[in-house]
Amino acid sequence: MCLIKPPVKKNTIPIDLKLRAVERARFAHQVAEKRRLIKQYKMERERQQKLEEEEEIKRLRKELIPKAQLMPYFDRPFVPRRSEKQPTVPREPKFCIPRHKTIKCCRCHAMT
Repeated sequence: MCLIKPPVKKNTIPIDLKLRAVERARFAHQVAEKRRLIKQYKMERERQQKLEEEEEIKRLRKELIPKAQLMPYFDRPFVPRRSEKQPTVPREPKFCIPRHKTIKCCRCHAMT
């Protein structure tokens, strides 16, 4: 029984911690810049939307200003004229139900 472990192989890939730290810092800076631009874009869009809403409110208020209506002329009396159409002719109601519109059920056919 051999309890001695075999020697560990040396890592052939060079680990440059300083280069990795510089790349990571550059990446973190890019992410922060991107977040700042997104936040700035959102704020600009909200500001633009607020301005548009204010303009819309101003326009609506300007349109809704009550304006004076002209007085009707009361010096010419209104005289209604008789209609030239023929009066309608009344018809008698139909109280009987046509045979094709009657409700059909099994019991009715069985009894007849």
